[in-house]
Amino acid sequence: MQRNVLEYLEATAPRLPDKVAFHNGTEGLTFGQVSRAARGIGTFLARKGLEREPVVVFMEKHPKSVAAFFGVVYSGCFYVPIDEEMPLYRVELIFQTLRPRAVLCDEKTRQAAAELGYEGGLYGYEEAAACQPDQGLLDSIRAGQLDTDPLYIVFTSGSTGVPKGVAACHRSVIDYIEQLSATLGFSEDTVFGNQTPLYFDACLKELYPTLKFGATTYLIPKGLFLFPVKLVEFLNEHKINTVCWVVSALTMISGLGALKKNVPQYLHTIAFGSEVFPIRQFNLWREALPNARFTNLYGPTECTGMSCFYHVDRDFGPDEAIPIGGPFPNTGILLLAEGDKPAAPGQVGEICIRGTCLTMGYYRMPEKTAECFVQNPLNDAYPELIYRTGDLGRYNDRGELVFVSRKDYQIKHMGHRVELQEIEAAASTHRSVAAACAVFDQEKDRIRMYYTGGVEPGELTAFLKGRLPRYMIPNRVERLERLPLTPNGKIDRKALAAGQIPAGV
Repeated sequence: MQRNVLEYLEATAPRLPDKVAFHNGTEGLTFGQVSRAARGIGTFLARKGLEREPVVVFMEKHPKSVAAFFGVVYSGCFYVPIDEEMPLYRVELIFQTLRPRAVLCDEKTRQAAAELGYEGGLYGYEEAAACQPDQGLLDSIRAGQLDTDPLYIVFTSGSTGVPKGVAACHRSVIDYIEQLSATLGFSEDTVFGNQTPLYFDACLKELYPTLKFGATTYLIPKGLFLFPVKLVEFLNEHKINTVCWVVSALTMISGLGALKKNVPQYLHTIAFGSEVFPIRQFNLWREALPNARFTNLYGPTECTGMSCFYHVDRDFGPDEAIPIGGPFPNTGILLLAEGDKPAAPGQVGEICIRGTCLTMGYYRMPEKTAECFVQNPLNDAYPELIYRTGDLGRYNDRGELVFVSRKDYQIKHMGHRVELQEIEAAASTHRSVAAACAVFDQEKDRIRMYYTGGVEPGELTAFLKGRLPRYMIPNRVERLERLPLTPNGKIDRKALAAGQIPAGV
């Protein structure tokens, strides 16, 4: 097995130098161009004296930013993606944690980087990529690299308001890509449609299999996800056959009726995750693409990517949930009930993960790392870390793992424990509801639910009264034109809980 992710590129670029690797619908880079740019950037950064430290890639979402990632790795450092649309306040917090000595930028982001008051090395992509590669220098750097060296840091939300930087190593990413590729059947003929920003680990599912197989990835412009018909047209124009998207991106297409106007005719592999897929919306996709394979994926950033999968192989009733199935090979799942005891069949417990997939923890946050990455409570014989996800699950009567809820989505209302996602699931069974999100106002002890669809709020409330106990009925039900989303496409629950509904929504 490879020790360094760049070995994927080094095997593919000589074989397919002129094939397009990454494209955004307007501009693209071939494997040969990616290799040349990355080696140039690696040489450029290494000559600046950088070694085994974070290098920020502060660029717009573009094939060049992907090449910049690999260039940072060639230099012996690890890349930290920062998006041009990320709020500068958040970028400032990230810089405070990283204290980086080098930032790669483009013409659009150079000014923004300057506004941060950053005093380290600010280098333009074009200048760095044009540097003549020094193969001897790159070889010496590679000789000193280990598969346990960091590859990237991606930042997730922190409960204190300070983003947490999750650091992952080469070994974890390679293991993930090998298992994911075998599970989903990627090949040289795969044409990916990337949905998520490049500063989320979700893009691993496209970037590295592209290098491994010599596939092609289209970085779909963010704006298209507001126009489902145009989005489907983009998929067809570029013959995209594989997507690994968050559920809200898929329900946006099905919920607004785009599948009735046009079908993504080349799609044969559809993987989804991050949220529970409402069965009614899922069935619209299956009806539109009866020959496609659908796979539910589950996993936290702290475990490199996805940890569990389930190939949908049967029909589900409107009140059922699609399982997350079982772990990828070389990944272990523990379901721990209260007292850290193994959960009995059907009993709800916390999903915990062990194995090579565990990341290195949070960058410069040892206390937070020690809180979440802990000794396996079922093993007192030798050191073995597990990651506590904070997600609740149970095994169904088929032995399949089913996601139940987040721990922090479980509330106490009118003296009862309530799973907010159970309310959402009930609302989503209504034929005119496209998507739903329930939030809890703890101060007022009130449940609020927002949804998109054609049904009136009063009718939906009456519908819920026929399906849920009285204490679970939302105190307020409000219809929106669309639900606000986080940058990676998930429903923005925090914004809704805070009453922050963007204008025009």
